[in-house]
Amino acid sequence: MRRCLSHGLAAFVVLLTTALAAPDALASQPVLADRLAAEAPSANPHVLALAARAAECARKQGVLDGFHHLAVIDYSLPSTQPRLWVFDLERGRLLFQELVAHGRNTGDAKAERFSNAEGSHMSSIGLFKTLQPYYGSNGYSLRLSGLDPGFNDNALARAIVMHGAPYVSEAIAERLGRLGRSWGCPALRPEIARTVIDTLKGGALLFAYYPDRKWLTESPYFQCDGPPGRVVAAVSQHRRHNVGLRPFAACPRALAPAGPAARRRRCDVVLSRIEHTMNLTDALRRVAGAVARPADSRRRQ
Repeated sequence: MRRCLSHGLAAFVVLLTTALAAPDALASQPVLADRLAAEAPSANPHVLALAARAAECARKQGVLDGFHHLAVIDYSLPSTQPRLWVFDLERGRLLFQELVAHGRNTGDAKAERFSNAEGSHMSSIGLFKTLQPYYGSNGYSLRLSGLDPGFNDNALARAIVMHGAPYVSEAIAERLGRLGRSWGCPALRPEIARTVIDTLKGGALLFAYYPDRKWLTESPYFQCDGPPGRVVAAVSQHRRHNVGLRPFAACPRALAPAGPAARRRRCDVVLSRIEHTMNLTDALRRVAGAVARPADSRRRQ
């Protein structure tokens, strides 16, 4: 019986480790960061490393089944400098290095303020997933779904999209000392906008960077390489509205910060694993109690 109990405890430890380690471990993150830096030497390697970290974390968390392109915007640079890079991850190539505008209330030549609020006319930072293009008031445009809760997850509701705009050009930058500004959208040169949009449409990632301490601390896409205990604590402590999960735990940001459907699927998998280990713990306790009681009665006799 003791041997069976020890085997059961060993199995429990294995299951618990598997359940908790599932969202972690970023083995390919440094490799991707090095590839991005080699292809885009003019970009800040620290920003590219963060983009690689967030992208790999999104992949591990199941936000996307797979993605082939990654766009990086460095809003810490002035709008007069090329600060958008688009990478082909399969071929390991830099495809575009472009000017990109920011929101009119985000700043003049330099971006200084960001918002997730409707009507703010500010840009948003964080990780986005590209959806499908459409024709709107700004012509051919690309819808963006914000994946960072509290920082850009209102992007669809705010109609934050990638589009071309005549106020984005080197001539405008030279004349005004800055680009024209959007209502929060990452606007591109009209000559290149369609090509960039067609490259990124349908499931690429867009990483918009600014050295915002709150975002760098709270974004779930910088937490995949944190301690496993952080995930367990999130299950019991974090509650997110508008998510229909089991009543004992809402979906933690660290597990699945995608839309409600994807969040529900991902959380159900992880929470089921945790529930399984909890049930196994109770079963082992009952077995241990059953083993201990006869031994105690024999000692009394």
